Amino acid sequence: MPLPSRATPESAGLDLYANISENVLISPGERRLIPTGIKIALPRGYEAQIRPRSGLSHKFGVTMVNAPGTVDSDYRGELHVNLINLGSEPYTIQRGDRVAQMVICQVTMAEFKESPDLPSSIRGEGGYGHTGR
Repeated sequence: MPLPSRATPESAGLDLYANISENVLISPGERRLIPTGIKIALPRGYEAQIRPRSGLSHKFGVTMVNAPGTVDSDYRGELHVNLINLGSEPYTIQRGDRVAQMVICQVTMAEFKESPDLPSSIRGEGGYGHTGR
């Protein structure tokens, strides 16, 4: 299996490949966990975001259940991609298919403390749809 790689020199995402010995059929509505054969060690303060491939989702309706998936810096197991077929036709994953992309990002490790009040803002508590359409 190839190592994660960029499709072009300026691609943010590194392609991840299906490390499977037999084809995997994903029926409409079905979820399948696809192994990549890759284990990584990230520095503290970084994460790997596993994201769907836009071509798979647009052309076939195959995307990820939890997108983006987060790989924490202390995880040392194999990376798997949790695919779901939202399309109307079965889709077959073959060995070596590009199944997701991985983006490495720096993470701010926030700390929380309890407070009775928050500073005010223009938006305030306006939530879902509060600005109109």
